[in-house]
Amino acid sequence: MTEKPTRTEKDSMGEMTLPASALHGASTHRAVLNFPVSGYRFSRPFIRALGLIKWAAAQANHDLGLLDAERSALIVQAAEEVIEGKLDDHFPLDIFQTGSGTSTNTNANEVIANRSAVIAGKPIGSREHVHPNDHVNMGQSSNDVIPSAIHISAAEQLKNCLIPALEKLHTALESKAKEFWNIIKIGRTHLMDATPIRLGQEFSGYAQQIAYAKERAQKAIEALREIPLGGTAVGTGLNRHTDLPAKILQHLEQRTGIAFYEAKNHFEAQGGKDAVVEVSGQLKTIAVSLFKIANDIRLLGSGPRCGIGEIQLPATQPGSSIMPGKVNPVMCESVMMVCAQVIGNDTTITWAGANGNFELNVMMPVMAHDLLESIRLLANVVDVFCDKCVRGIVANEERCRELVELSMAMVTSLAPKIGYDRAAEIAKESAKTGRTVREIAREKKVLPERELERALDPIKMTEPGGKEG
Repeated sequence: MTEKPTRTEKDSMGEMTLPASALHGASTHRAVLNFPVSGYRFSRPFIRALGLIKWAAAQANHDLGLLDAERSALIVQAAEEVIEGKLDDHFPLDIFQTGSGTSTNTNANEVIANRSAVIAGKPIGSREHVHPNDHVNMGQSSNDVIPSAIHISAAEQLKNCLIPALEKLHTALESKAKEFWNIIKIGRTHLMDATPIRLGQEFSGYAQQIAYAKERAQKAIEALREIPLGGTAVGTGLNRHTDLPAKILQHLEQRTGIAFYEAKNHFEAQGGKDAVVEVSGQLKTIAVSLFKIANDIRLLGSGPRCGIGEIQLPATQPGSSIMPGKVNPVMCESVMMVCAQVIGNDTTITWAGANGNFELNVMMPVMAHDLLESIRLLANVVDVFCDKCVRGIVANEERCRELVELSMAMVTSLAPKIGYDRAAEIAKESAKTGRTVREIAREKKVLPERELERALDPIKMTEPGGKEG
């Protein structure tokens, strides 16, 4: 078997042999060997954010006269390839690495420096044009770059992926609320029969939950707009120009459309990760809303003949390898599993966020991974749930009417007219005999027929106060 060609590079710890074609350098390769833990790598949005930071920093340092035009242009071109995803294969590091993410910041510096060398016609590993630390990392530290990359990548994904998916689902649920407005069904509390409700009212509740979910996602972006860039090692801003953060942020807004701003206090921004925990909490709340909606919808569609069966879900695939014709609410189940994962990710992020020690949090890579995973999963599952389930829901009007009439809760509207105790007796008799409240009330002549019909009109029961007229 032919051995793959290698090259030897040096870092501050000595020589390291690595693949000849790898754009990462000796320090990154040490981390490759040190952390063969999970196979999980930083995702595309995070690598893009790293590229954006290096791209913006090169231009900002040139604007300030600290980086010459040739080096700046090389770094900008190489960083652009990182932004576009052309160099993702050269970011091999495991998520479970140094807790500051220093290895991954170093990875970005080395890749951009080596790619700059190639662009300049020099061999990989040559540092005479662009040095990974002196030039690519100028005015930066892993300790302000990595948390900033978390904020930038998460904000972009919220803006470009999750919020549009939630907007689409909100529109679909509002449409169903209008479509189902005139369909009266039985309400349920404690999983037991309650007074009638419009199916459209039920779906309007789901639509409002998603409206609030959109607001929460927007609040999450707001929490992420404050970024730690400029704090360098411990928050003091050592080794960077005073105006560097403002210059970098101008370039970042140009590319992302998000108005990021410098941390009000760099010691808070680097020592704590409260904003990331806050964003994860918003995602958890969105997941809780989605779980409730998906679970309700699968229960409302249960049956089709021996369950609730008030709605019919689109048939997407066979539901059983042994029971012919069985179709399951698989889209709802997919949503519910994603929500469980997001809630679990939030637990990890919460504990990781609590582990800030003095001037630095040392569990940032797993926070970045789980936060971006939660956004990605939610955006994807909301999108398919809308397309493959919600938009195709059909109401079973006959079943809705049947269950309303059978419900003992119909007696509730009689209570103000005949008293609670007498109404309760009718409910108990209905439960014992299986006869409807209407039949028993008519037989007992508790009210004149016309008044009884008005009192037991389920449409009136769905209106504020349940009043006539």
